[in-house]
Amino acid sequence: MNTSAQRSTLLVLTLAVLTIGATVLWQQFTAPRITVAAQQLKAQRWLSVLPEQSYDNQPLQQPLRLADAILDHSRLLAGYLATLKGQPRAVVLHSQARGYGGPLDLLIAIDDSGRMIGLKVLQQQETPGLGGQMVEPGNNWLQGFLGSSRQTLPDAAWALKRDSGKFDQLAGATVTSRAVIQATHDALRYFDEHRQQLFPGGPNE
Repeated sequence: MNTSAQRSTLLVLTLAVLTIGATVLWQQFTAPRITVAAQQLKAQRWLSVLPEQSYDNQPLQQPLRLADAILDHSRLLAGYLATLKGQPRAVVLHSQARGYGGPLDLLIAIDDSGRMIGLKVLQQQETPGLGGQMVEPGNNWLQGFLGSSRQTLPDAAWALKRDSGKFDQLAGATVTSRAVIQATHDALRYFDEHRQQLFPGGPNE
């Protein structure tokens, strides 16, 4: 190989090394920012299930250990504690049930009295216009669960009206409606049965 070819090869290798080095450095520089942005986006989305001014901590940084998380009609994937001035005020439970189209992920917020104060669909694969309508703008079906608890509504009432319960169903979406009702009931029952573990150091211990 002549001198000119050697120089060309060396130049190409040098440029390649510099390019790779610059790419690695840029990734290291931006990775923390990307991670923080992703965490902020998740917090904004997940914590919207909690009423404003109901907490002053970072609930997603206070995960709860959930024992016996396989419930009658659903399972709990995670739980988070919301506090206000250092006192437990609510829990957010990430629940997964079986919908008509596949897994149905819900965020369920329950206050310290066992009352549901927030309900949000996190992920769903339901049929658009049927089960999927619960996440469509202007649909208030999920709001009908707020304020309910097992103290104000007996266990037998946690069903569709067609099943002798209290709740209306989404039009044309019986399976989806039952899944949401059963998952929220499961979560409230779990809260009542595990209150002391969910609220460590709280007044109920």
